Amino acid sequence: MSRRLLQLYIGLSLYGLSTAMFIRADLGADPWNVFHLGVAKLLAMDIGTIMILTGALVLLFWIPLRQRPGLGTISNVIVIGLAADAFLSLIPTLDSLLARSVLLAAAVIVNALATGMYIGAGFGAGPRDGLMTGINARTGWSVRSVRTAIEISVLLIGWALGGTFGVGTVLYALSIGPLIQICLPWFRQRPKVIITPEPERVV
Repeated sequence: MSRRLLQLYIGLSLYGLSTAMFIRADLGADPWNVFHLGVAKLLAMDIGTIMILTGALVLLFWIPLRQRPGLGTISNVIVIGLAADAFLSLIPTLDSLLARSVLLAAAVIVNALATGMYIGAGFGAGPRDGLMTGINARTGWSVRSVRTAIEISVLLIGWALGGTFGVGTVLYALSIGPLIQICLPWFRQRPKVIITPEPERVV
């Protein structure tokens, strides 16, 4: 249990780090962070605060979908936003295109590792992933269709509000699935199988 908890919170913190890296690279973020950036600009608030408020709002949509949050779900709402703000205060603004490009590529990799860690810990889906699986369960629509519709919707809204859309958004869309598929088996926690010796037969 302690190992799973450690993996969960390291994974969520790394996810916040990847968000900060996307923002400092300023070459385009993943769809949800395009949305977060757009709303943050509109309301003149820290992106971490917007991430927390958005996660809490998405959880409200779980109620009619009859989804049950776990420890990982609640932790996802709180920790990622706090970590994003903390790392943004540590990572400086970069001027060099080469440095920003390297940071962008690293952000995608860190995001995949973070996702593999927090999902692999097995404490429940994040609010956004749970929204996808809940809609799938209630409507029968394919996961791919639901995920695509959600991602495109938040991307367009965020872009309209001034969120950063660019090459990083495209890179994330093309690479994150395969990368998570590689990373997830590294961190998936499996129950230990205890083999007990068979009792000796009395002849």
